[in-house]
Amino acid sequence: MASAELQGKYQKLAQEYSKLRAQNQVLKKGVVEEQANSAALKEQLKMKDQSLRKLQQEMDSLTFRNLQLAKRVELLQDELALSEPRGKKNKKSGESSSQLSQEQKSVFDEDLQKKIEENERLHIQFFEADEQHKHVEAELRSRLAVLETEASQHQAVVDGLTRKYMETIEKLQNDKAKLEVKSQSLEKEAKECRLRTEECQLQLKNLHEDLSGRLEESLSIINEKVPFNDTKYSQYNALNVPLHNRRHQLKMRDIAGQALAFVQDLVTALLNFHTYTEQRIQIFPVDSAIDTISPLNQKFSQYLHENASYVRPLEEGMLHLFESITEDTVTVLETTVKLKTFSEHLTSYICFLRKILPYQLKSLEEECESSLCTSALRARNVELSQDMKKLTAVFEKLQTYVALLALPSTEPDGLLRTNYSSVLTIVGAALHGFHDVMKDISKHYNQKATIEHELPTATQKLITTNDCILSSVVALTNGAGKIASFFSNNVDYFIASLSYGPKAASGFISPLSAECMLQYKKKAAAYMKSLRKPLVESVPYEEALANRRILLSSTESREGLAQQVQQSLEKISKLEQEKEHWMLEAQLAKIKLEKENQRIADKLKSSSSGQSVGLSQENAAVSNAAGQDEATAKSASEPVQSTSLIGILTRTSDSEGPDVESREDLIKSHYMARIVELTSQLQLADSKSVHFYAECRALSKRLALAEKSKEALTEETKLASQNISRLQDELTTTKRSYEDQLSMMSDHLCSMNETLSKQREEIDTLKMSSKGNSKKNKSR
Repeated sequence: MASAELQGKYQKLAQEYSKLRAQNQVLKKGVVEEQANSAALKEQLKMKDQSLRKLQQEMDSLTFRNLQLAKRVELLQDELALSEPRGKKNKKSGESSSQLSQEQKSVFDEDLQKKIEENERLHIQFFEADEQHKHVEAELRSRLAVLETEASQHQAVVDGLTRKYMETIEKLQNDKAKLEVKSQSLEKEAKECRLRTEECQLQLKNLHEDLSGRLEESLSIINEKVPFNDTKYSQYNALNVPLHNRRHQLKMRDIAGQALAFVQDLVTALLNFHTYTEQRIQIFPVDSAIDTISPLNQKFSQYLHENASYVRPLEEGMLHLFESITEDTVTVLETTVKLKTFSEHLTSYICFLRKILPYQLKSLEEECESSLCTSALRARNVELSQDMKKLTAVFEKLQTYVALLALPSTEPDGLLRTNYSSVLTIVGAALHGFHDVMKDISKHYNQKATIEHELPTATQKLITTNDCILSSVVALTNGAGKIASFFSNNVDYFIASLSYGPKAASGFISPLSAECMLQYKKKAAAYMKSLRKPLVESVPYEEALANRRILLSSTESREGLAQQVQQSLEKISKLEQEKEHWMLEAQLAKIKLEKENQRIADKLKSSSSGQSVGLSQENAAVSNAAGQDEATAKSASEPVQSTSLIGILTRTSDSEGPDVESREDLIKSHYMARIVELTSQLQLADSKSVHFYAECRALSKRLALAEKSKEALTEETKLASQNISRLQDELTTTKRSYEDQLSMMSDHLCSMNETLSKQREEIDTLKMSSKGNSKKNKSR
């Protein structure tokens, strides 16, 4: 960047220097011309001075001559004054002398007259010469003032140029110093870059060796472990399910829905147009209610009556195409099979238009031949016939390219992928042409209807039919315009969406592969649905954020908690089994007690037969009870042990024999203490197992993170190797560019120094010349 800025500065300075040099040359020429002009003026001034001196000398001589003549005239006048009194005295004697004096006087008068004339002439010449001298002197003075101002201006320009040259010299010297400093810094940077490149080369060698070893290892693993690569061949890759783009599918379905609405409007307008055209044939030029129409119009009406069977399928085909585009499918030209049916329906409608076109043209000719038709109406009919031909041609063109777009879903070789965009643009152009044709038809039919309404034989039925036809034509025009604008707005999206397909491939190869891909996609979606389970209610976000640190520190996962729950469930089941066991034992004990009570009751009944017998039996019972008490006392004095699933119960009874309730409380408290002890042991074991499991999971997570960091480091090493190679290339290029720039700058500085020395010499010469001129002007 710095070198580019320096080059820009030097280019600007060079441009300014060339401009100043050109101005300097122009000023040199002007100074030389002014010097030549001043020399010429000097010579003219010398010549004028010489002529002035000559005239002054002549003037001096003339003044001297005039003075002499004036003195002589005065002498003559004195002599004359002296001679007059003498002449009065000597009239007689002086008649002869008077004659002589008159002759002399006449001679003197003539001489005096000549001298006076010569004096006047000299005075005139002197005055003219004086005026001319003054005029020339004024011109020369004004010229001298102009030359002095010009010389001062030239001197100011020369001074400005010298200042500029000195400033440019100082700037260039400063730039030279800065460039020298920058060159030194660049040399230091180059040395540092060399050292870095050497280090990078060493690192690159090490990385290359490491990566080559890893590459060999990974290649061996791939060759051993990967049995089949389905992305290598395009035929197999076309069967892979692409990534599901829901936004793309929703957009395509929205576009298809809009297209369906436009096609429905167009179908209704076409149905109305054909139906009202049929009604018009029955009315004009001959009303079928009054007279029979021509066989041609009868056939034409019969064909127009069948329009619904050709127009309705267009709407049905578009509806099927819209229904085939769902959120779960992949919408490209290879998978839109329903486009072929729409193309077939459009082909059948084109056949219908071709069938009715000659009858329509002949019907218009028949209208022109009727007596009611005027010249303006004939011109409109001719225009309409041309428009109908254009309409059929536009539909044929549209059907051709729609059929081409339907080929990829049936014949893979019918249309290349490179031609998809051009075909779509041509379809857009054809739709715009359809809109233009419908506008012409609307305009011409409107003119025709206005002319027919002005006819005297126009009936109300004809007027209403024409209005209906005009409304259907306007609807057709609006529908065509909407479809054309809609397609032109979305053609870029259509072209961009053609690349939607299998990853790392140009697209679906054949319709069969696309169909197989869609089947695989359905199977994959069904499998994913089967795997999908309802989500458990999650912890609130704020609570999760609050417990995040605890969760991270304890590293307890969902699986560990599930295992704890499973273990607790197993414990509960075991405890329930023990509970059932003790319930059974309690029932058995109850049954034994009932049997014993029954036996005692039977004995009591049998002994109630006689009092004696009863007394003896009572005594025996008392003795037996005493014996039993003694036996129980003996047995109570000894410890009794009972084994069960929970543990061993050891108890000692008092000498008096505890009650049933006290015994039950003791058993209950013993069992509860045993259960508490066992649950504490189980909880301790569970906590240890959970701790060990959490440690194992943390270690596994660390291992996974280490593997990820390892992969990231490998990618970073790859990027570092690429950056090293790029930096090496940039370093070599920068070295070369810096060396070239330094050489260019040194050459440029040398040339600028030479030019500056030359300019200094020229400035010195100009100063000397301007100083000499100023001195000469001052002396003048």
